[in-house]
This record gives sequence, C-alpha cells and structure tokens, in this order.
Amino acid sequence: MLDVDTWQEILDTVRKNKLRTFLTGFSVAWGILMLVVLLGSGQGLSRGVEYGFRDDATNSIWMRSGQTSVPWKGLRPGRTVQFTNEDYDVLREGVRGVEHITSRFFLRGTLTVAWHGETSSFDVRSVHPDHQHLEKTIVTDGRFLNPTDVDEHRKVAVIGERVKAQLFKGAPALGEYIEIKGVPFQVVGVFTDEGGEGEQEKIYIPISTAQRTYGGANNVAMIMMTVGDASVEESQAIAKDVRLRVAERHDFDPDDKRAVFISNAVVEFQRFVDLMGGIRAFVWVIGVGTLLAGVVGVSNIMMIAVKERTKEIGIRKAVGATPGSVMALVLQEAILVTGVAGYVGLVAGVGLLELMSRSLGKSEMFRNPEVDLGVAVSATLLLVLAGAVAGFFPARRAAAIRPVEALRDE
Repeated sequence: MLDVDTWQEILDTVRKNKLRTFLTGFSVAWGILMLVVLLGSGQGLSRGVEYGFRDDATNSIWMRSGQTSVPWKGLRPGRTVQFTNEDYDVLREGVRGVEHITSRFFLRGTLTVAWHGETSSFDVRSVHPDHQHLEKTIVTDGRFLNPTDVDEHRKVAVIGERVKAQLFKGAPALGEYIEIKGVPFQVVGVFTDEGGEGEQEKIYIPISTAQRTYGGANNVAMIMMTVGDASVEESQAIAKDVRLRVAERHDFDPDDKRAVFISNAVVEFQRFVDLMGGIRAFVWVIGVGTLLAGVVGVSNIMMIAVKERTKEIGIRKAVGATPGSVMALVLQEAILVTGVAGYVGLVAGVGLLELMSRSLGKSEMFRNPEVDLGVAVSATLLLVLAGAVAGFFPARRAAAIRPVEALRDE
C-alpha cells in the first residue's frame, strides 16, 4: 500500500538537499547513458557488418582460379588454372553437402545494351539458374533463368529493376528484345536485389549462351555453391573436398593456396557472429561497470546522509519507529533518486543515439544504432536493483542506530 506521508517526507528531503541529490543522481544517469550509448553503438556496428553480408548467401563457398606457386609432379610453378564446364559438372555431381551450385563466365567490362534506340552500359553476368540462391536475387516480374535455358543455349535475359528503369522508361519489359553487344536477347524476368541499386544494374544470361555467343569456349571463371545448414566444420570439409577434386583434375598441389582461391562465407559469417558477441559482452561489462561506479557513489552519499540524520533517526526510533520502517525510508529514497536519474540517462542515451543515426545517414558500416525493447526492460530492472543495492547498506546502518546514542550524538 502506498504511504503518501512517507513519500512526501522523502520528496521534502530531496528538495532540501538539491545539490546532494543532483550529484547523487548524476553518477547514475551517466552510467545508464553510457550503457545505452555503448549498447546502441554496438548494435549499429553489428548491423553495419551484417549489412555487408546482405547481398551474398552466408552459407556459400566461392572459388576462383589462380596460378600455381609450387612445382608438382614435374610441372613448373606459374601455371594458370583454368576452370571448365567439366569442373562444374564434377563438383555438382560428386561433392556431398552442396545444395545449390553455379559457375560464371566473365564478359569483360560493362557492355552496351540497347532497346528501341535507348542505350546504356551494364554489367552482364552469365550464370546457371542456381545463381539466384547465391546472390539473394528476388524476381519481381516474370522468372529467373531455368535449366532449359542453359541446355538449349537460349538467348534470354533477366534484368535488374534499374536496367528496366533506364532502358524502358516505364514501358513493359517482359517479352521485349534487348541487344547485348549487338546480339538480341529476350527479357524473361525482372529482379531486385538486397545488395542495393548497384546490383539492380546487372543483367543475367545463361552461361552456355554466353560461352557460345561471345567466344567463351568451355571456360569458366568462378564456381560458387551453397552448403545448406552446414556447420563451420562441415563447410570446411566440403571446401577441402572441392579443392582436392579440382587439384586432381588440374594437376596441382592441393596445399597450394595460390592455385585456387576459396572463400568460405560460413566461416566468415561465424567470425562476425563471434566478434559481435564479444563486442556486446565487452560493452555490457563497460556499461555495467560504469553504472556500478555510480551506484557506489550513491551508496557513499547515502551513508553520509544517514550520518547527518542520526539524531532524526534516533528520535523516530524513540517514538516507536521500527528498524524495518527506517530501512524502508532510506531504501525508498535511494530507489527514487537512482530511478529518476536512471530514466533521465536512459532518455538522454536514446536521444543521443537518434542524433547519431541521423547525422551518420546511410553509412554502410554503422547502421541504425538503437536499443531494443529487451535492453530497455533490462535497464529498468537494473535501475531498480541498483537503487536497492545503493540504499541497502546505508539503510542497514540507519536501522542499527540505537536511540540513546543517536540523541546523545550532535
């Protein structure tokens, strides 16, 4: 039950000691402010790094060719490893754990693309249908490439939203023919991409068509695959199997890291998760440590306050106040000061994060620094606990005061 008289007395005490109350609350407010800002900044950094993974599947393995750097079976170093369609077939059929796989043949540089007199230059990528799962491509109209397109060397294209906007100027694109380096391709789909506007300026065509049309022969520049929900260890085993099979086909030392470059997104993403977990733990330690320093300050000042009110407390106990009521009085004052000051720090911290978010704009490395509901609830509980801890020892000391000694002490 709310004791109005007790709270009125606490408020009177606070008003009479404004400077002491301000100094007491400031340390707590500063601790909460630092905790909120550090947590929000950590969240912003985490989202920034996560944003860097937005375009490619986080369960993917990417492989591109290089040059041998060590001799192998009488062969000299410095040989270029050239992937072929057969490498793609061997990996697709022989490696266990591969979910989706695609290869890519590079059409060097940006190519001129035309439609009814409108021309522009875009990056054209020749791929297999599974490439859609590697790049998180979202088809908004029509369809993506399919196996029949590849098998029959069809001249079809899937264009990005930005390509459509620049070439077609609002006109329908599906079924229309665009010229890529003078060769007509029928638009069968339009896509968007989480990678942003740059990725939406791409055009996808079947790899077999590109190899035949643009002189690619049997060559492949890159091979990429996803590995489902494989763990880090499982993905590393798959990458090792891929390297061994490619090394066997192209006669190079499997331990030659420069012959074939393999990037394992599963490993990279797990490193990011571990790093962010470490940063969050560090931020909590620093924030809570700062808050605890404030709580210690509150406790010390409350100790001084109890000392100053020794005679008052003695009179209270002499006229019948119980140790429990004296403890409650001091605890409630401590909780009130820490609670109000803490919420001031909480609001100030959220405001500062909002200011940081607006000033940084659309930074890719630091995005949306904010605290979620769970953190706010945790901070609230922390405030109540901090107030109780800050007031406990002074309250216990106050409850232990003997009336006779208190009345004798000036």
